[in-house]
Amino acid sequence: MEQHAPEVRSTALGMVRQGIPYREISERLGVPRGTIGWWRHEERRAAGTPFFREHDCPRCRPRAFDRAAYSYLLGLYLGDGHIVCKPGQQHLSIFYSDEWPGLIAAAEEAIRRVMPLPGVHRRQKEGCTEVKSYSGHWPCLFPQHGPGRKHERPIVLAPWQREIVDEHGWAFVRGLVHSDGCRVVNWTTRLVGGQRKRYEYPRYFFTNTSADIIGLCTAALDALGVSWTHLRQSRAAQTVSVARRDSVALMDRHVGPKS
Repeated sequence: MEQHAPEVRSTALGMVRQGIPYREISERLGVPRGTIGWWRHEERRAAGTPFFREHDCPRCRPRAFDRAAYSYLLGLYLGDGHIVCKPGQQHLSIFYSDEWPGLIAAAEEAIRRVMPLPGVHRRQKEGCTEVKSYSGHWPCLFPQHGPGRKHERPIVLAPWQREIVDEHGWAFVRGLVHSDGCRVVNWTTRLVGGQRKRYEYPRYFFTNTSADIIGLCTAALDALGVSWTHLRQSRAAQTVSVARRDSVALMDRHVGPKS
């Protein structure tokens, strides 16, 4: 283990007591977060101080946080995220195909802006990356969490969540599309002056099995002035389509394709 000067340890512990996140202390002092945590543990033990895991949950310790980032993260969670909340395993997870490095980075950034203290980690799996944040307080921020799959239980926004979505509707829609939606380019051909020409037109889709989540998506689109339709499908999942040129232009301006 690398040895650090006593003054570095003293400075790090002083920053911890000021409430500065371990991640920031690590970056500023060049000390691993695990080392900082061990120093803090030894300090508590020497003082006989009971241990309580530190957290920065804005619902349990009311504080200002990035509401636009939360609205985006809410869309990601409802679209294709989940929370594990059991002894020894408490975390928020969002999965992405490795084809979308930009979305992976955006999810990490949103998590840090909402609740930075737990830190964010990537776990590589076959063909995909899991963006993970360990904290038992994620259910405080996503009260939609519960036993079973999302489409098997009611999904209703709490009043404070509704306020944030109303305020940052585009961030919410962007999160939904980036998790469980897509932008595609369809094409067709037409005869013009005796010659067949190809025409391309983009469309946005959002697909989910939960009727409640589909309703939250369409309500947000209505509030933002985006025209949409339901696709007729035989499967259980429902798909919302945005195809009108002016509405696609709005979506391109505020959402954009996955990257």
